[in-house]
Amino acid sequence: MAGVIRASEPSWISSFTGLSPRLLQKLVSALRREGADAARRGGPWGLPLEDRVMLVATYWRTNLITGAHI
Repeated sequence: MAGVIRASEPSWISSFTGLSPRLLQKLVSALRREGADAARRGGPWGLPLEDRVMLVATYWRTNLITGAHI
């Protein structure tokens, strides 16, 4: 898919998350050790764990607040 950010593209990792590719991989590895990628009830994830972690890291980095006005 063109235009979709993926953890497989190292230049996007730093640009979107502010993390180095190595640090993102360490985070993914730690999450895997804790069971974050274990099979659960329901359908399978549509994105690999690396991309899901990148999505959350990007969300937190941008600090978007939806529906709230400070």
